[in-house]
Amino acid sequence: MLSAGRIAIALALSGSALAANVQKANLVLPRSASGHRDAVEKIFTDSYSAYKEFAFGHDDLSPLSQGFSDGRNGWGATIVDAMTTMHIMGLDDLFAEAVNFSSKIDFSKSQTPDTVSVFETTIRFLGGLLSAYELSDQKFPALLQKAQEVGDKMAFAWVGSNDIPFGFLDFSTNTPQIDTSNIAEAGTLSLEFETLSKHTGNQTYANLALKSVLHVANLAAPLPGLAAQGIDPATGEFVGGYVTWGGGSDSYFEYLIKHARLSNTNDNTFADTWHTAVDSSIKNLLRTSTVGNHVYLADFDSSRTIRHISSHLACFHGGNWLFGGRLLNNQTIVNVALDLVDACWNSYAGDATGIGPEAFAFISSDGNFTGGSPPSAAQLAFYKKNGYYITSSDYILRPEVLESNFYAYRVTGDTKYLDRAASAVASFNKFLQTPTGYAGLNDVNNVNGDKIDDTESFWFAEVLKYLYLTFDDPSHISLDDFVFNTEAHPFKAPPAKAVYGTSTIRTPSKPFTLKQGPPLPAISPNPFVKQVNIPDA
Repeated sequence: MLSAGRIAIALALSGSALAANVQKANLVLPRSASGHRDAVEKIFTDSYSAYKEFAFGHDDLSPLSQGFSDGRNGWGATIVDAMTTMHIMGLDDLFAEAVNFSSKIDFSKSQTPDTVSVFETTIRFLGGLLSAYELSDQKFPALLQKAQEVGDKMAFAWVGSNDIPFGFLDFSTNTPQIDTSNIAEAGTLSLEFETLSKHTGNQTYANLALKSVLHVANLAAPLPGLAAQGIDPATGEFVGGYVTWGGGSDSYFEYLIKHARLSNTNDNTFADTWHTAVDSSIKNLLRTSTVGNHVYLADFDSSRTIRHISSHLACFHGGNWLFGGRLLNNQTIVNVALDLVDACWNSYAGDATGIGPEAFAFISSDGNFTGGSPPSAAQLAFYKKNGYYITSSDYILRPEVLESNFYAYRVTGDTKYLDRAASAVASFNKFLQTPTGYAGLNDVNNVNGDKIDDTESFWFAEVLKYLYLTFDDPSHISLDDFVFNTEAHPFKAPPAKAVYGTSTIRTPSKPFTLKQGPPLPAISPNPFVKQVNIPDA
């Protein structure tokens, strides 16, 4: 295994050639793949049938109580989020029904008393509507009309001369909730807003989203390229100095390279900042477990201390690094990415159900500090067997491990990634299935544990789409033709440029100054499970 120093040298040298396609050329699936693809489609149709029976028009199915919940403002999140997966699977009747429903959503106000999350509404509703519009060859202009309606409402999150939007809005009054935000909320809007600009001809949408990303990218950061998690839209300054590829930061980094690819922009800030973040992560965050030699990215807190933790959310990083590594023609990044993919899959393989936990920790040569309690005797025993230990045992139908597994197969063609996806399908059918669709787990390491009474819309949008595409014809929704938003809604991309970025590592213009502030917003809150404590900023 390469040392961090040798990797850093390779990083600097390996980005000078012409960029390659993301996908492995002439990729051919084995015959067995079609059976697994059909099994995934059946999970989707069974899940959606239960949703239609007990929750249609509401946001999420409650599979255990055979009811519904409306955590996404009551606009029918599952329908809009599932729509692109329906189209990809060729479920034409369901897609037509979803288009008809989506064409009538009233975005003038929340259908619940809640404020509206700009981030969640962008990735699920705006992203879902625009992607479905593109996938259906723009045959349904009502989808674009609804996308523009919700985009116009979310523009009120930018107040005065602020570059950073506030995270939550009252749609009835078009006023934001004045509060802190995080870089994921502020920096995960570009793909959707620029696609809205593309189809409306109004560049204002893209300009709003991009000025937020550029503002974050140009702030002095705790580590080169690695922005702090918290940010205050009112001042435009970071709150705290916590660095992570996990929730609250994740999709800001994800969208840096994805915006560069989707837009083919000549502004190298995006690709170079992403490259710098990866380089800095390898130098400062990369750790190898003392058991199993698994490769993880640690967190870095405001006291500049490494925290030996990771999460299901963070496990998108392997797929993102594969995507960006290929665009930069940087094999070193690709190699490290594959190590990250393997380590995240190990968090599935080590559990009794074969499904990964919400959060986990590890031990490396520099210790086991997590910011919380030291590992218990039971956790240490688990670690000695598996090379990680569970710190939050629930599974709420998250996609990230299988997302990265999908990228790994499309990039390498190695059939071990097909085997892993098939294993996940089998585990889902064995442990998540209920008489009313599929439900999450309170404890992934307990085969007889309780289930969670919620089917999040991203089960339809992400988990089942990535699994289906893993087993589908690689030329269908090719990674060379589409860029996925963070909710797995694919946007059509122009032909790739010869090269992305300058292969230059960005140097800080000034030193980082730690500034504390009000508490940060909860990260990916789910009322159906006990929340993990948010790391101190």
